[in-house]
Amino acid sequence: MSTGLVAPTTASSTAQGAAPGTEPSGAVRLNGVSKVFGTGERAQLVLDSIDMDVAPGEFVCLLGASGCGKSTLLNLVAGLDRPTAGAVAVPSGRPALMFQDHALFPWLSAGRNIELALRLAGVPREERRDRAEELLELVRLPGAHRKRVHQLSGGMRQRVALARSLAQGSEVLLMDEPFAALDAITRDLLHEELSRVWRERRLTVLFVTHNVREAVRLGQRVVLLSSRPGRIAREWDVNLPFPRRIEDTGVSTLATEITGHLHEEIVRHART
Repeated sequence: MSTGLVAPTTASSTAQGAAPGTEPSGAVRLNGVSKVFGTGERAQLVLDSIDMDVAPGEFVCLLGASGCGKSTLLNLVAGLDRPTAGAVAVPSGRPALMFQDHALFPWLSAGRNIELALRLAGVPREERRDRAEELLELVRLPGAHRKRVHQLSGGMRQRVALARSLAQGSEVLLMDEPFAALDAITRDLLHEELSRVWRERRLTVLFVTHNVREAVRLGQRVVLLSSRPGRIAREWDVNLPFPRRIEDTGVSTLATEITGHLHEEIVRHART
């Protein structure tokens, strides 16, 4: 079971394939990134020549059909895998990573799950309890420190998972369809919470989703990947004021436009 917990690293350790002495300007930078799985006749090009910069504090959503390489790209940025070609750099250090599965340890309480992340981040033992409490309050779960995972709803578990990701102290948060398994009402509430935390903490967020309206509601920029191999097919700046609602006219209009392009990519891939 992957937990999204990683030991802290230096900034240079997340710059993969960069030329000596170069320093990227963005919070996340991908330069000519390609990824091939397998070798010989079985080799599959999953990502092809991806160039993308994510500015500090920016919220970027990645969209694309299943299998286009969205999660692969996120894994490369997280440092869980290396590109076959090109360079990935995260100058501030290893990002925090949050998955669709909350991946909480069921034998630990909500607070202890967060304290584990704080320990891996080097926070002294005497500070961990208070810090965990602060993070639970940040995600609107005050008093949940002693609750076990089985006592929490799906939405509450994802709030704890978000708090645990924030406990890692990273300026960059990677999210791989974190709300896909939740019901519509819970997902709507967590959209509000994530937007609030993002603004309060001034985080840089790279968010993978299949849900076009979710991408438009949350993101300042939406990036559409083509079907395999994944290339950047198109980008949209989302010039809509916050806070946004999923049913807002502006969200609906832009989501309809993006959905049309997504369908075109799916059809194009089916014909090749």
